[in-house]
Amino acid sequence: MATVELTKENFDQTVSENPFVLIDFWAGWCRPCLQFAPVYERASEAHPDLVFAKVDTEAQQELAGAFQITSIPTLMIVRDQVAIFAQPGALPEATLTDLIGQARALDMDEVRAKIAAEQQGPQGPGSGDAGPAGA
Repeated sequence: MATVELTKENFDQTVSENPFVLIDFWAGWCRPCLQFAPVYERASEAHPDLVFAKVDTEAQQELAGAFQITSIPTLMIVRDQVAIFAQPGALPEATLTDLIGQARALDMDEVRAKIAAEQQGPQGPGSGDAGPAGA
């Protein structure tokens, strides 16, 4: 499958309509980005069931800013509308393949539960399972 060019106009729709999206934030002047491009393209051919997308950070500065992209290339993986991975740097092919396997294996119910727990923050004293005082 060919990679999809993401813009601020189609980003939300692409991520919401596809359960697994890999996003390569790149720029045409970036040598590591250009070196990573064929690796990313081969991975897209090896995993036709996944959406491989690219964001040109020069043309889509607002989108890159929204995700606080400060270094390129940056690879992001979004599963079920949750960003589960984001890291700058060009990955070797074997590392990218391994990463895709790990992302596929994630239990998204567990991920969402962990996010919900983190958003609640620590429960203060007296909220739970410490047991009776002096027991």
